[in-house]
Parts: sequence; C-alpha cells; structure tokens
Amino acid sequence: MIRKFFFLFTFLAFPYALLSQDLIKLPELQKLIHQPGPVKVVNFWATWCAPCVKEMPLLEKLNQENKNSKVILVSMDYDLDPDPVKVKRFIERKKILSEVVILAEENPNDWIEKIDKSWTGALPSTLVINPNSGKRKFIQGELKEGDLEKLIQEVLK
Repeated sequence: MIRKFFFLFTFLAFPYALLSQDLIKLPELQKLIHQPGPVKVVNFWATWCAPCVKEMPLLEKLNQENKNSKVILVSMDYDLDPDPVKVKRFIERKKILSEVVILAEENPNDWIEKIDKSWTGALPSTLVINPNSGKRKFIQGELKEGDLEKLIQEVLK
C-alpha cells in the first residue's frame, strides 16, 4: 500500500516540481548573471513578442556553436500570466535547448533598472556580460545576424 502511494505521489508531484523549478526571483537571476565563468548572453523575451520569437534562432545557434558563452533566456511572461505551463509548451514546441528561466516578478518598473539603468523595459532586450571582468553591453530591440558575436568580442576585450 505504501509503495503504491509513494509511486502515485511521485507520479503526480513530479510535473509540478518541474514547473516550479524554472521560476526565479530577481536576486537569483542576478546571481546567475554574475556567476564566474563564460560570457553570459541574457535575453529578455516573451512568448507574445514577435521580434523576440524572430531572434530566437540566433540565440539557439550561438548556444549550440559557441561553447565560450552561455545563453540564458529570461521569460517575461509571468507579469501577464503567472502560469509557467504556457512558456514550457512554447519551449517544447520551438525545441529550445538554451537555459530558460521565468522571472517571477510582477511590476517591471520596480526592478528593470537593476538589470540595466538604460533599460526602458522594451522587449526583446539582451545583456551580454563578462562576469570575470564586469564588462557588459545592453541592447534593446531585435538582434540581427552577427550582432551577438560582435557584442561578445567587445566584452572580452
């Protein structure tokens, strides 16, 4: 009986554990961004943002081809829809392999300056940071072919 209950509990609880692990707060995101290691390419996007979706292949290509950088996709969907299932379905449908986190913060005006003082809150936006030197570049708007590689080189100088 206990064995059946344990199996049933594990089977039912496991999907919910997966859903909640991608939700992070701003302090956790800041730790992730500044963690020593390779250059971080942190892209702020949303499922409803057409330019965000359009630039995803560039980020995925970088993630697959450039092992000297780490791509982190930060979903901004939580503010309008706190259910992470929608984002997870999007990631599965688009076959996204980059690390994806959902920023679980509600009022962007309270925290966007903590990411970058110049950020107006526009999406997509991308932060490229060398956590070892502190050099960073912040871009608002859709990325084009070659932009990421140039930004990475700039923060490595």
